[in-house]
Amino acid sequence: MKSIHETTGFDFAKFGEDSIDIDEKYNRENLTYITGNYGKYVSVKEKFENAGITIDYFKCDLVEPNVNDIEFISKEKARQAFEILGTPVFVADSGFYIEDYPNNPGYPGAFVKRSGVSSNVGSLLDTMKNVHNRNCYFLDCLTFYDGEDYYQFFGESKGTLSYEIRGEQRKTFKSNLWLVFIPTNCNKTLAEMSDEEVSNKSDNGISATDQFMEWYKTTYKKDYREKVKLKDVKLKDASLF
Repeated sequence: MKSIHETTGFDFAKFGEDSIDIDEKYNRENLTYITGNYGKYVSVKEKFENAGITIDYFKCDLVEPNVNDIEFISKEKARQAFEILGTPVFVADSGFYIEDYPNNPGYPGAFVKRSGVSSNVGSLLDTMKNVHNRNCYFLDCLTFYDGEDYYQFFGESKGTLSYEIRGEQRKTFKSNLWLVFIPTNCNKTLAEMSDEEVSNKSDNGISATDQFMEWYKTTYKKDYREKVKLKDVKLKDASLF
């Protein structure tokens, strides 16, 4: 299979289910980030590179289950992505939870995209204009799937909802909610911060991406190499007969 790097389209005819020999996966170290949001890829690419991990980008809008459960949604999308590419993949999904959303505490949750909340933050601010408690948080789930096992990592970023749209969109933008989300211990929205400020903010948040990178580099890659060695030994032993 050819290397996929910052791909914007997909030819299903070339990569059918029968084109992947599952036994070949231990000969590949490709790690592909599946997302329809290029900003998400740009925002983490440098982090992975600094950790010595090369990632590919594949643009693909996967079918999202209609359930308010980011853990389930993320796992299902990773499964779909692997069926398409046949190579180790990871996906990252986020929910956005507003403590005192009128008549529906915790809304929109995993429905943040489907509900239209993230695409119309002006309407969200109108709905919240008379709400005093503006506490809210992002809950992230990153799922890695190598064709055999699923590995999931969770992150959380708490903060408050601003009263007006603040900041500007940029290439590393993950969500329009950045225009109205003020992380804990900060006085700026994410959209008002520089990329460096976003990376170094002191909100005591937990990063699913950072957890995954550390695990992938120190644990998974080590186990991967052991599998390669074991397979090589088996092949050598088989050649003696």
